[in-house]
Amino acid sequence: MAKIDNQHIRQVSFYILLVFLGVFLFLQFTSFLPALLGAITFYILLRSPMHKLVYQKKWSKSLAASIILLLSFIIILLPVGLFINMLSSKLNYVINNSTQVIEKIHSAITTQEEHYKIVVLSDENIKKVSASLANILPDILGATLSSISTVLMMYLILYFMLIGSKEMEFWLEENIPMKNKNVDLMGTELKKLVISNAVGIPLTAIVQGLVASLGYWIAGIPDIGFWFVFTCISSMVPLVGSGLAYVPICILLYTSGHTTAAILLMLYCLIVVGVSDNVFRFALQKKLGDIHPLVTIFGVIVGLKLFGFIGLIFGPILIALFILLIRIYLNEFSNDTKTQ
Repeated sequence: MAKIDNQHIRQVSFYILLVFLGVFLFLQFTSFLPALLGAITFYILLRSPMHKLVYQKKWSKSLAASIILLLSFIIILLPVGLFINMLSSKLNYVINNSTQVIEKIHSAITTQEEHYKIVVLSDENIKKVSASLANILPDILGATLSSISTVLMMYLILYFMLIGSKEMEFWLEENIPMKNKNVDLMGTELKKLVISNAVGIPLTAIVQGLVASLGYWIAGIPDIGFWFVFTCISSMVPLVGSGLAYVPICILLYTSGHTTAAILLMLYCLIVVGVSDNVFRFALQKKLGDIHPLVTIFGVIVGLKLFGFIGLIFGPILIALFILLIRIYLNEFSNDTKTQ
């Protein structure tokens, strides 16, 4: 009896130690959660070409993984990095020259204030805006450094996931506490929702940016490249969307005296850009995966809060994965309950 009690105490103590260390390590590595999610996302997208190179072309695993990672960096991350660098340089210019920029805007708005007998900007408001812009710069630099470390860690995790692909998948199949059909269902649905979000959301943003840029070009807006990037990024923000880009453009056009151009551009963006976004999004969702729009909206809101900009992709995936797990739970246990 003493031996049994002693063994039970040792077992409980061991469990407590495992839980303590597990919680401690999880808290230490929470900053790398976006890197892990990114690695899983890229693994699902790159799994098929990796298996083709290794098991059909007979390449070595390390060579195949290295080539695939290099190509993914050149095709996907390098253009994104250039876009972000372009956007950051513009934002840095605005922040560093915030006083001059606000003075120009204030001069244009003052003309409208005198014409319509209203007050839009006061000296106190100008000081507050200038101070706010000055405080944004450290956040931008911090986010840039954080993104670089996240990408490096993501590629490190992804490399080992690719070279250990078969072993990892076999271990998961053997140890996930689900029926085989539910394991297959989870793999199929997870691939579908990852492709729908990781591919569908950026593609929709690019299409919306291109359509909006056509209107910018016709209206004679300078530096279309910057506004294209800004429109693409803002179109992924829920509720307001690309209005974050074209509304300020129309206001600047209006305050600078180009009233007709501002009104026509606003109508173009509201009608043409809005319709193209809905049509393309609907067609793409039917092609890649029928994800409910509310999943995307709430997913983006949650993702931005948890992971920052990169949460635009991971947020909807997490929401869709949660819904998928509920489906699998019902499929896993409801049948057993009915048969008993």
